[in-house]
Amino acid sequence: MVKKIWSIVTTTVVVIMVLLATLLAGARLLGMQVYTVITGSMEPNYPVGSIIYVKEVDPTTLKEKDVITFMLSENTIATHRIVEVIPDEKNPEYVRFRTKGDNNDIVDTSLVHSKNVLGKVVGMIPYLGYVSDFVQHPPGSYITMAVAAVMIVAVFLPDLIKSAKSDGEEEPSVGETSDENEKLKAEIESLRAKIQETEDTSPTEDNGGNDHENI
Repeated sequence: MVKKIWSIVTTTVVVIMVLLATLLAGARLLGMQVYTVITGSMEPNYPVGSIIYVKEVDPTTLKEKDVITFMLSENTIATHRIVEVIPDEKNPEYVRFRTKGDNNDIVDTSLVHSKNVLGKVVGMIPYLGYVSDFVQHPPGSYITMAVAAVMIVAVFLPDLIKSAKSDGEEEPSVGETSDENEKLKAEIESLRAKIQETEDTSPTEDNGGNDHENI
């Protein structure tokens, strides 16, 4: 029963890890970037801890109500909704966007230049970002690897123990063979003893006796 429960648990964890890896790595293979929502500015549509999928698009195709991810500053990335598209009158290829967080009362103070747009949000999975961040960064990544190693050992250990026990159970067969060899040796020794007794009563032994008398 315990083995069955453990098998279910390990299988579930492995499936979750494979699914998580697919959701993260698979998205990148499709040309999307994955980010984790760390503030509540876009709640309730994008809860804190969610992961979002961002696809690079032509900025000129973006329109009002689209949710975009952009460089707010050199080291800060933000995800807000477009509330106004402002074309550049001198150069139509350049567009600026006025943005606002769904959970904010006022629009963002600065406009977003098209060159700072990283992409459009095309998907979201609530709260999975917590797990994603945990397994990708220390100490969570170390813990994850340790747990995976323990689970691998736990999966194969019962079979190894069973195999060892099977080898141990086969030892009596070897012992029985050894016993048979010992019996055979005993019979040979017994036969030799009988032959020796026969030789003791033979003329050859008498000659030995005469030699003794001559001494």
